[in-house]
Amino acid sequence: MKKLSVILGCAIVSLSLSATHLQAADAKDYQVTGPVLEVNATYIVVQKGVTAEKWQIATGAATTGAKPKVGDKVTVHYTMTASSIEVKPAK
Repeated sequence: MKKLSVILGCAIVSLSLSATHLQAADAKDYQVTGPVLEVNATYIVVQKGVTAEKWQIATGAATTGAKPKVGDKVTVHYTMTASSIEVKPAK
């Protein structure tokens, strides 16, 4: 009986994680690689490639990985998330 409870518990956890993964998979993953120009507690600035284009990407408690320093070369993986949507009716 105890063995059956453990198996059922594992199955429930596995199904829960699968469902969470499917919901998170809707957002496309992007990445930018280059040297770090600036870093603080809320964002990182990366120079994209060899151009002078600077990308500022927000960071937070959910951001994983090492803590980069200015000058380090990094690859940042990110998703685009809407913070607000303003609708103007079509004419």
